[in-house]
Amino acid sequence: MSTTVAAYAAPSAKAPLERTTIERREVGEFDVLIDIKFAGICHSDIHQAREGWGEAIFPMVPGHEIAGVVEAVGSGVTKFAVGDRVGVGCMVDSCRECENCRAGLEQYCLQGNVGTYNALDKNGEPTYGGYSEKIVVDEAFTVRIPEGVALDEAAPLLCAGITTYSPLKHWNAGPGKKVAIVGLGGLGHMGVKLAHALGAEVTVLSQSLRKREDGLKLGADHYYATSDPETFKELRGTFDLILSTVSAPLNLDAYLSLLKTDGAFVNVGAPEEPVALNLFSVIGGRKTLAGSGIGGIRETQEMLDFCAEHGLGAEIELIRADQINEAYERVLASDVRYRFVIDTATI
Repeated sequence: MSTTVAAYAAPSAKAPLERTTIERREVGEFDVLIDIKFAGICHSDIHQAREGWGEAIFPMVPGHEIAGVVEAVGSGVTKFAVGDRVGVGCMVDSCRECENCRAGLEQYCLQGNVGTYNALDKNGEPTYGGYSEKIVVDEAFTVRIPEGVALDEAAPLLCAGITTYSPLKHWNAGPGKKVAIVGLGGLGHMGVKLAHALGAEVTVLSQSLRKREDGLKLGADHYYATSDPETFKELRGTFDLILSTVSAPLNLDAYLSLLKTDGAFVNVGAPEEPVALNLFSVIGGRKTLAGSGIGGIRETQEMLDFCAEHGLGAEIELIRADQINEAYERVLASDVRYRFVIDTATI
């Protein structure tokens, strides 16, 4: 039997979100019913609710940074029990059979993973995200939140945390490596924390020095303003890895000049507009221009355990559900330090 729950949804593209009700499916054999406690607001939510990344499915209940407590489990569930602290990130299913899925890279499922919202599940039904009271998810796409991380600070780890952790690990950020994080926002602040905890020498590249004090407190060793042309002269050939977390188009040629030979510039922010590139910027120095999505389920659990071990959580501003539309505007104005999290008890 399905369950009716309260949620906040965008009824159409660019429309303000409003309170409504949605149906959650009956708990199946391998499902867990999660009582959502907190849901982070990701810039991706805004891109999708406003169709910045293309045509979307409405009504849309955004939210793929979900932290809560297991309320019920299906008869075949073995990983979780009622009362467990759990999380759900950006996907709720995949084909589970392709080469990538078998390798634990469900985020790169060759048939396409099923997004937590703005997607169709295997039954052709739209998925609804975390701006809601409860969600039903297959146990295979649910992760355990360790006791060492508060639930509200854990919610953003399910996207902002894993989106930065995965490329930092893949490109071997660690002792002896110089890593730059472009942008100190929701993703960027977690990139700084994680790169520092991994042992890298961390530099923040931000438009201005406005957040310099914050950046250094979060673990950055250096902080530069990209609005200052001297920055690009001074830092030329400095970094092993640059992780761009911003969703605005950048002058890629300028940023690629900051890499060492064999360095990598990795995009995790996704601008709505195309960007230009002179290929000589990568040919000279055998540099890599790359992108990275989220992580697979196994790596997401690894990231959560790493955060618990190192005492890491997101820097958050807790809001009521009726403040979501205001929060969207503040995200667009870069007026958040550093992740809005919805107290879902207020929905």
